[in-house]
Amino acid sequence: MDEAPEPIPVTRTVDCGTAKLLPDVDRPRAWLLTVDGAPQSYVDLDAPTHLEFEYVRRLAFVLDEAAAPGRPLDVLHLGGGALTLPRYLAALRPHSRQDVVEADRGLLALVAEHLPLPGDCGITVHAQDARTALEAAPEGSADVIVADVFGGSRVPAHLTSVEYARAAARVLRPDGCYAANLADGAPFGFLRGQLANFAAVFEHLALIAEPSVLRGRRFGNAVLLASRAPLPIAALARRTAGDAFPARVEHGAALRRLIAGAVPVRDAEAVASPLPPDGAFSVG
Repeated sequence: MDEAPEPIPVTRTVDCGTAKLLPDVDRPRAWLLTVDGAPQSYVDLDAPTHLEFEYVRRLAFVLDEAAAPGRPLDVLHLGGGALTLPRYLAALRPHSRQDVVEADRGLLALVAEHLPLPGDCGITVHAQDARTALEAAPEGSADVIVADVFGGSRVPAHLTSVEYARAAARVLRPDGCYAANLADGAPFGFLRGQLANFAAVFEHLALIAEPSVLRGRRFGNAVLLASRAPLPIAALARRTAGDAFPARVEHGAALRRLIAGAVPVRDAEAVASPLPPDGAFSVG
């Protein structure tokens, strides 16, 4: 019996640059998606609950703690990539309703062709701008909003304002949670502004990041959480501390010290997140 052919890399020009799908030599149906050399997603079609990137696991912990195990969720994903988290949630919480918003139509076509979704998975993909989709979403329609939107390696400016934070609050249910993947380094001017935005709109905030990032030793990812209801801080702290790449959950007084004198950023003054230093997120 002939063995299946070795998967080969796929390169395609998409709306936001050059996308590559790189096969994982250790997992037969797993792929790394990069755009202009920056890693965007990792998907194992045979094991959708396998999450390779640490920041994606942190977002998954938030989804895990959003409701009792197995209970379906209504989730709005801003930013699609290769649909790693929607696949994860569909596997663990069948009958969830998930809307995924991704502006890059070329990227969506590449993913649909080479990494197709399973049938009847409850995931609907929309080729649309994230802010436009958020402002059009029904009020109180989401249990969780997951934001992981990068134009290249930066969060676009129109997703960094206090008006954007208010739009997210409108779409969430009263006990819903907003979770965003952000990236910054000391002195955290961008991150502090984002925290100020969401502190102006939500009562409860938290930040998940590796200690080396929080101490300003390197540029890296940080997951911002916001809710009008208390967040599951203890459960998230346990899970993030036990990860292969341990992280801390900052909240309360420690987070207020980080925000310090930062003020909310309005649409008129909003800027994209900082450009990562060379090599911060690149794949060789």
